[in-house]
Amino acid sequence: MELWLEHLLALLALPKFGLSTVFVVSFISATLIPMGSEPVVFGLVKLNPELFWPAILVATVGNTLGGAVDWWMGYGAHRVVDKYRHSTQHARALVWLKNLGPKACLLAWLPAVGDPLCAVAGWLQLPFWPCVFYMAIGKLLRYVVMTSLLMGVFPGQITI
Repeated sequence: MELWLEHLLALLALPKFGLSTVFVVSFISATLIPMGSEPVVFGLVKLNPELFWPAILVATVGNTLGGAVDWWMGYGAHRVVDKYRHSTQHARALVWLKNLGPKACLLAWLPAVGDPLCAVAGWLQLPFWPCVFYMAIGKLLRYVVMTSLLMGVFPGQITI
């Protein structure tokens, strides 16, 4: 067990690969703080192409955990939002989310609406683990597509 943990820490070491940076930025960007993690993932993969899948997976885990934090924030904010319950847009959004259920969290990758969507899923008390599962699928697909596209658009080597 100790050897495994030592290997994991060596893999996540900042100076060597930067996967811990990818994790932190992906986690923070999945909360309601507006920032993108794709440039960090792309930069790491561009400098270390052999880290394509480790970077994608670390970013997915970080971003999914950030989405889970959003879910819990929404769950805890239920009473605050109750005062807006009677607006038409609110009612339509609630019906749409309740009909889709946890599968709505597949859209957690969308800019501007994805992170609040996770919070609303928590506020609606949609099942936590299915929501996290669908968040992870959507975020994994986003990182694979975005990083693959960026690698195709910028195929040359970066020199420092």
